[in-house]
Amino acid sequence: MKNKILNLKDFLPIRKKIESEKKKLVFTNGCFDLIHRGHVEYLSRARELGDYLVVGLNSDDSVRRIKGKDRPIVPLEDRAIVLSALESVDFVIPFEEDTPERIIGKILPDKLVKGEDWAKNSIVGADIVSENGGEVVRIPLTAGKSTSELIKRILKLHGGD
Repeated sequence: MKNKILNLKDFLPIRKKIESEKKKLVFTNGCFDLIHRGHVEYLSRARELGDYLVVGLNSDDSVRRIKGKDRPIVPLEDRAIVLSALESVDFVIPFEEDTPERIIGKILPDKLVKGEDWAKNSIVGADIVSENGGEVVRIPLTAGKSTSELIKRILKLHGGD
């Protein structure tokens, strides 16, 4: 599993090999804090769009800046290992920034995937991918399956809220 978790520099030669083999690279990103059915189905759908799926994974500091001081619940190393164990995920690239724009600009995926809850014009890196001949794809999400909903249920079960 750990050999699927790479920094951007170590992934770049792999990207060149994928390109030389005329294979399609799909990229998505997120916090993937508490992995649940919605994540698994989303990643599986994303993987079906190409030959390799790379997941950009927000660092703990990045998640805190985006989601608030109480997140992530699961630390980066654990989130990366769980993601890398999924059959649909070929590589995980953790990143410190709030967005994966730098990664997208370096690897130039053939397909950039986000959930359909994202407006196409607000997907970070969409312009880069489109300008380089790639495609931006929005995937339907599994209704009622989200980390926020899971946290709410846990808090309700334990009297918090």
